[in-house]
Amino acid sequence: MKPSRAAFTVAAGWLIASAPDGVAQNQRFTPTPMKKAAELVKKQDDPVINKKLADVINPDNAHVRVSLARQRAFLMVGEETYIDTPISSGKRAGMTPTGSFKVTEKDPDHRSSIYGNFVDKSGRVVRAGVSLKVDSAPSGTRYVGAPMKWFCRFNGAIGMHIGELPGYPASHGCVRLPAEIAPLIYAKVKLGTPVEVTAE
Repeated sequence: MKPSRAAFTVAAGWLIASAPDGVAQNQRFTPTPMKKAAELVKKQDDPVINKKLADVINPDNAHVRVSLARQRAFLMVGEETYIDTPISSGKRAGMTPTGSFKVTEKDPDHRSSIYGNFVDKSGRVVRAGVSLKVDSAPSGTRYVGAPMKWFCRFNGAIGMHIGELPGYPASHGCVRLPAEIAPLIYAKVKLGTPVEVTAE
C-alpha cells in the first residue's frame, strides 16, 4: 500500500522542524568544495646542497643513488652527499627498474622519442601528450618529442632529466629532477658514472 499524501506532509514537516537552529526552511544544502589533488599531496622537501663538497666532487669521483620509496636522488662522493633532491620516478612499479647502472649518454637538449605532441606545419600543437606506441598522427601533423633537458641516460630509454614533480611517482620510467638541480647533476657526472636505483 502506498503512503498517503498526509504521511508525506507529516514527514516533511518533521524534517523542517528538526533542521538546525538558524537554518531557513527553504535554504538548500551547499556542499564543501572538493580540494584539488595537488592540495592533498604532501609537498616534498626541497633540495639540499652541501656547498662544502662543491670543489671536491667531480665527474671522476661522483656517483648517484636513487631511492624509489623516498622519491629522492643523491649525488655523492664516497659516502658523503653533495645533492639530496626530490624526484618523480615511474608511476607504476617496475617502470623505473632497480639495480646498478652507469650513465651511457648525456644530452643537454634531449627530446623523447616516444612521448610528446603532434603539431601542424606552423608548430601549433594539435594533439598534446601523445605516445607513439598507441597514437597515430593526424593528417598534416608531425611528432615533436617532449623536452627532457639535461638528460643523463642510464638504463635503456630511462634517464634523469628536468621534469614536473607532483609529489609522487608520475613519470613513464625516467627520474624527473627539479629544474635548478638537473644541470648541477649533469655537470658532475660523465659517461660511466655509477647510478644505483633502490626500492627502499
